[in-house]
Amino acid sequence: MLTGKQRSYLKSIANGIKPIGQIGKGGVTDSFIKQLDDALEAREIIKIHVLDNSLLDTKETANEVAKKTNAHFVQAIGNKFVLYRQARKDPQIQIPK
Repeated sequence: MLTGKQRSYLKSIANGIKPIGQIGKGGVTDSFIKQLDDALEAREIIKIHVLDNSLLDTKETANEVAKKTNAHFVQAIGNKFVLYRQARKDPQIQIPK
């Protein structure tokens, strides 16, 4: 579980990145989860865009994806959400204690 200070730090990092994936009307598929899992291992923090035609709630979808990828939900703003998971090998982001 992330503390408020850690979450704020990750939000500041996420502010400058662009979404790397999007969820459409197909919803969250196993192949999409696999892609996000690989992206989290490589980048540690990712931003996802939920398209309007998906009819999914952004926060519910974010929590579902976070659970399936063993990541931490950082924030949801509008139709975008941010996830964080420390890399198993060579972590690059040092979050404050």
